[in-house]
Amino acid sequence: MKNDFIEEVSWRGMVHDVMPGTQEHLNESMRAAYVGIDPTADSLHVGHLVGVMLLKHFQLAGHKPVALIGGATGMIGDPSGKSEERNLLDEATLKHNQNSIKFQLEKFLDFNSQDENAAVLVNNYDWMKSFSFIDFIRDVGKHITVNYMMAKDSVKKRLSAESKEGMSFTEFTYQLVQGYDFLHLYRSLKCSLQMGGSDQWGNITTGTELIRRIEQGKGFALTCPLITKADGTKFGKTASGNIWLDPKKTSPFKFYQFWLNTSDDDAEKFIKIFTFKPKDEIEELINSHKNAPHLRVLQKALATDITIAVHGKDELENAQKASNILFGKSTFEDLNSIEEQTFLDVFEGVPTAEVEKEMVDEGLDIVEALTTHSNFLASKGEARRALKQNAIAVNKEKVSVDFKIETQYLLSNKYVLLSKGKKQNYILIAV
Repeated sequence: MKNDFIEEVSWRGMVHDVMPGTQEHLNESMRAAYVGIDPTADSLHVGHLVGVMLLKHFQLAGHKPVALIGGATGMIGDPSGKSEERNLLDEATLKHNQNSIKFQLEKFLDFNSQDENAAVLVNNYDWMKSFSFIDFIRDVGKHITVNYMMAKDSVKKRLSAESKEGMSFTEFTYQLVQGYDFLHLYRSLKCSLQMGGSDQWGNITTGTELIRRIEQGKGFALTCPLITKADGTKFGKTASGNIWLDPKKTSPFKFYQFWLNTSDDDAEKFIKIFTFKPKDEIEELINSHKNAPHLRVLQKALATDITIAVHGKDELENAQKASNILFGKSTFEDLNSIEEQTFLDVFEGVPTAEVEKEMVDEGLDIVEALTTHSNFLASKGEARRALKQNAIAVNKEKVSVDFKIETQYLLSNKYVLLSKGKKQNYILIAV
């Protein structure tokens, strides 16, 4: 093997529980391991990235990663860590979601290599769709007792007095279905390890139990910690919702900003988990950051690496350019070069007003723009004083009292950014 997988992910803080003997088993020869991915959306979000990183490290260590799309289990709902049952998806939606997720996984995992350890994508719907209920309870259900299933924490929580909804039979059987996935992959791909979040330990060990009882084989389990932020808030969530890998759901600028705004404590943890930088380089970055935390070298290194991995170098450069605009270090050329959605993301929450495009075509007086058409400044007298003091900028370029806003100043053929000083902004929209 190229390196010790368990050793690598352990120093990175990516191991919560690991079944005894796993390290020795992996070091004997190339092994296959899988991570299950929920296909209830057509994009992964940053919460999925820990599992994806585990698979990538597994492949880098010389082993074979298997990404399992839970097409069948996505139709059921996993009770682990949930307080209520999830919505069920139809087959067409699940197929679309699977294709979208594979496209994102290909940025991390090598599916096309001729090497023996090329990554594989599977969907449990493919082997569950023709499995009759009678066959399932006869061939699988009889091997696991209700007592065993009831002892799982995920089941106990849902059956407790605190849970108002209770648990459907559909959800109760989830651990059997996931356990059968492990058994199926053990048989078809010689997959001997399942990895997942720490809330999945119960489901994973049901699989190892099936392998032991039905095949007299040995399956292994490894879970990673559920990532939380230092302040106790949920990782991967913002006021506007999940941070997605799909640029249509979360723009590369917002994605980059999410990592750039990480706290110092979190950055030290996240750079080990979400980048592939070697240990000595990470330790050097941590020391540099502690010596000059205001430079935010950890956050910049983290944001740079993960944005390149997900969106590529061009989008990283655009996100960095947009970040410079946000902090006032930019020109009209910078503003004019970013896409419309990025511009709107950068200036999210800035007040706006509409003006007729014909007025801009004819040349809109700057004083009128600052007052009558925007109410950005309270009076024409205040506007003239600010202009004479060189305090007003149009699209980041300082202007004088006789300036007129004309068509060539429209960003994306629509917007004009008015600024007073470094922090006060207003957007005119030509309609």
